[in-house]
Amino acid sequence: MKLAIMQPYFLPYIGYWQLIKAVDTYIVYDDVNYIKSGWINRNNFLVNKDKQLFTIQIKGASSYKLINQIEIIDDFVNFIKSIHQNYNKSPFFGHVMKLLKQIAEYNKSNLALFIFNSIKIIINYLHIDVNLVLSSSLNKNNVLKGKEKVIDICKTLGVTDYYNAIGGIELYSKQDFIQNGINLFFLKTNITPYKQLNNKFVPNLSILDVMMFNSVEKINQMLDDFELL
Repeated sequence: MKLAIMQPYFLPYIGYWQLIKAVDTYIVYDDVNYIKSGWINRNNFLVNKDKQLFTIQIKGASSYKLINQIEIIDDFVNFIKSIHQNYNKSPFFGHVMKLLKQIAEYNKSNLALFIFNSIKIIINYLHIDVNLVLSSSLNKNNVLKGKEKVIDICKTLGVTDYYNAIGGIELYSKQDFIQNGINLFFLKTNITPYKQLNNKFVPNLSILDVMMFNSVEKINQMLDDFELL
């Protein structure tokens, strides 16, 4: 079985979705500490032909709290308005706005559950077949931290191959995983430029930008364009 584990991020860039599509089971790591100034509750979108950061307004954010203990206080009115103003001429605007409104209207204020729901909506739109799991639902050893906790989860679930984002190449040793009967791979995204209205291509924006300008078929081709190291 192929497994990946990542924290929940708000409409993350395409590399996140490549990991999801590449594995059999994808665990959303909701019961680890919230990271301030990270990508959990924010992302970049195209505004006036350049990237601009949008941050979900949250209550009581603290690195001493778990992600699933953070509450959203944003009504997303300004976000929806900004997306409408800046993407209304994109070819797939109508389809994607329906998804975005469905995401924004989620009736729970829990940040982790909100993002988990958004992931489910998008993988359904992209026809990605994956077993999506919240880490807080797993029976695991929560005393362990970092690499040891990841390896323990892999062993508990009978994982043969563990996929990690390329950023983890300096954190995890392949030998440590092999010693536990697990093959470790790092996924390196190949960015495919695409037409964004009439401006110079701005890379590494939210998956929402990718969906606004590309068909589901084209996006899936992009999702398959990566290297395993």
